[in-house]
Amino acid sequence: MTFENAQNLWHQTCAEQVEAPVLSSDVTVDLVVIGGGYTGCSAALHAAQMGASVCLLEAEEIGHGGSGRNVGLANAGLWLPPAEIRKHMGDGPGDRLVSLLADAPRLVFDLIARHGIACEAVQNGTLHCAHSPAGFKDLQVRHTQLQSSGAPVDLLDAEETAARTGSDAFYGGLFDPRAGTIQPLSYARGLARAAVQAWAQVYQNSPALRIQHDGDVWHVETAGGTVRAKALIHATNAYHRDLASSAPEYVPVHYFQCATDPLPEALRATILPGGEGCWDTGLIMTSFRMDEAGRLVIGAMGNLGHAASDIHRAWVRRKLIELYPELREVPLGQGWHGRIAMTSDHIPKITAIGPRAYAVHGYSGRGIGPGTVFGKGMAEALITGDDMRLPIPAIDAYHEWMTSARQIFFETGATLTHLFKARF
Repeated sequence: MTFENAQNLWHQTCAEQVEAPVLSSDVTVDLVVIGGGYTGCSAALHAAQMGASVCLLEAEEIGHGGSGRNVGLANAGLWLPPAEIRKHMGDGPGDRLVSLLADAPRLVFDLIARHGIACEAVQNGTLHCAHSPAGFKDLQVRHTQLQSSGAPVDLLDAEETAARTGSDAFYGGLFDPRAGTIQPLSYARGLARAAVQAWAQVYQNSPALRIQHDGDVWHVETAGGTVRAKALIHATNAYHRDLASSAPEYVPVHYFQCATDPLPEALRATILPGGEGCWDTGLIMTSFRMDEAGRLVIGAMGNLGHAASDIHRAWVRRKLIELYPELREVPLGQGWHGRIAMTSDHIPKITAIGPRAYAVHGYSGRGIGPGTVFGKGMAEALITGDDMRLPIPAIDAYHEWMTSARQIFFETGATLTHLFKARF
């Protein structure tokens, strides 16, 4: 079984393509966007729809980073429950962010429908599954807070959760009907394709090598040309390259996934029959969902690129059998991993990196909805000059502490958990 990123299921099943050549000339635009993930593509699309001239630069291919490697759960909100967001941000900004991200799935699925993005979109909700009695208590707290914020969520007992998941491994669940699943790489490339159709210029394999402001406009240099722009958005998140002027500070956390071969119809009828996407309450979280062809995609925190990664690989099979004993003999055909930009408070950060310029990072594993919302908000703020369009207030700088040590801590914790857990 191969777990290289070349075995990324999303690359194999991506139905969207975008014409994005290498930048080979000098360009002058209203807005330059660096980064071709959800944030950058959303920013480019929305700015172009407002009538602005836009140039997007992606160092690799569109969706190369986390946007083409994640689980594909289009959730409402962040990992944090609403009260924790307000605690960190204050009531006013916290209420605004909670409200915007509560509506994030609607924005995502509306964009998919409006632009005909072929990304296996299923808006049948998500299930946050309690892996223990303590996990169910956490879901009860989240349920109360979410309902008080107006979210239409339902708390499910163990029996109902088993009926919806097809597994009796959980003590209950929290169902959110606003959310759903997508083919994540197809969504990113579909946004880029829609941006091109709105007359944005999109270039890939065109890394930004130098960024500077001359007192009037921004200059972004690549190997093949230079982009001059009145405004700039830096949206590279956990896949930032060596551009010190806007380098984000975060804790890199890896997340890996594996996919079964397509399941027989009889099994598909009993495993996630309603099409929900799922994750559990474990500290080292497990996610699982079904794709359009009936593959079960299962993932967890961990890096498949180091010497001890065989521990993660062995755990996948054990966890799959723990959840669904009937899949004991089903092959796992693909495996891949990506990076998450984690902040200490699990809240994204927008930094003002110069005149009419923003950088954003730190979705902490919730990139699809927040990335789409933040890209749209930053584009609107820069094009209109109204910073109230930003989803959160911009700050001058953001600093994290002991990022390398904490990265090692998270990966060691994931490795040890996977070494000892789900053993029979």
